[in-house]
Amino acid sequence: MTPEPVNPGAAASPAAPQSVPTRERVRLAVSEHGPVTAAELGDRMGLTPAAMRRHLDALVADGLIAEREAPSSGAKRRGRPARAYVLTDAGHAAMTAGYDTLANQVLEHLVRVGGDEAVEAVARERAREIAHSVKPLVDAAGDDPNARARALAGALSSQGFAASTRPVAQGTPLAGVQLCQGHCPVQHVAANHPQFCEAEAEVFSEVLGVHVQRLASLAHGDHVCTTFIPTITTDRNNAAPHEEEQR
Repeated sequence: MTPEPVNPGAAASPAAPQSVPTRERVRLAVSEHGPVTAAELGDRMGLTPAAMRRHLDALVADGLIAEREAPSSGAKRRGRPARAYVLTDAGHAAMTAGYDTLANQVLEHLVRVGGDEAVEAVARERAREIAHSVKPLVDAAGDDPNARARALAGALSSQGFAASTRPVAQGTPLAGVQLCQGHCPVQHVAANHPQFCEAEAEVFSEVLGVHVQRLASLAHGDHVCTTFIPTITTDRNNAAPHEEEQR
């Protein structure tokens, strides 16, 4: 087999082990970082533009990824808009490890208990399991909100969520991090039962120690689950010594 041409000066992507076929690694990278351009993927994975285009075209032909207009980071330029890639529903379906187990759990619980209360109980139970598994890694990252957010993304990725973080509004009072989850094992369940999304966001707040806000969801038809995590906190204790001095 002819080895893939390598783009000199670019590091190999850490998204998947090198033993995984390149095309599968490309799909995983799109899941984790999408919407992402071919050039960005090439830089991440160390592939030449021609090699990257070959894999992307094949994945598009298989219906696993799709092209869309890339998000604008500034003033619009003339000419053809930049194109970016995201995972399709079929692409997500190919990554549904654990979905059948959870779906069966939901159905069994619904039969045993019945109604929305049963769904909420399963959603809370799943959320608690996520919190229990990720909290030690997040706490080990220390007190820095950015480091804690990155640790959460890493912990979620190890469980198949294809998670990543992107800083937003840096240098402003609204500075924060967008936690992006390119895959959700319970996407189809959550589409009918939003309690799963709500419970997940609640445990993110609990684990991180800040109030987070869910901005988008795969279950609602978005291409990625996006959660905003504020990274600037107000230290209310700063005023305490002054108050004591005035008393």
